Amino acid sequence: MTIKAGDEAPDFALKDNHGRTVRLSDFRGEKNVVLLFYPFAFTGVCTGELCELRDNLPQFTDRETQLLAVSNDSMHTLRVFGEQEGLEYPLLSDFWPHGNVSRAYGVFDDDKGCAVRGTFIIDKTGTVRWTVVNGLPDARDLTDYVKALDTL
Repeated sequence: MTIKAGDEAPDFALKDNHGRTVRLSDFRGEKNVVLLFYPFAFTGVCTGELCELRDNLPQFTDRETQLLAVSNDSMHTLRVFGEQEGLEYPLLSDFWPHGNVSRAYGVFDDDKGCAVRGTFIIDKTGTVRWTVVNGLPDARDLTDYVKALDTL
């Protein structure tokens, strides 16, 4: 079951592309969070989405918002991907236990073995305020995130 607006966001602790542990609860009371699940690093649609976010990062930081991108790739894969694409926000590895956090948010596709394109905007209290889930081939629209953040 996918997490809906109004639900409390499930907390998690995942390693980022530099091996640091990132907890959702670390941002509570400090920043809003855009939690973005994507299928795989180095794929066309995913790379395009994440690079668009990179190119528009001030639209998030100016709104006291932390961007967290989660895939089921290993931390080492994400390190190379982040360096290659110049991604300066955390890339979180939901590799092991495989897809545990993706499952908690209801965006893990068991048949494909990866997360689908789910986005959750979480306010400073830890409540989900906006969500969208797209199929694997369908890129998300960055302007939708910004509009949703402006309502917080």
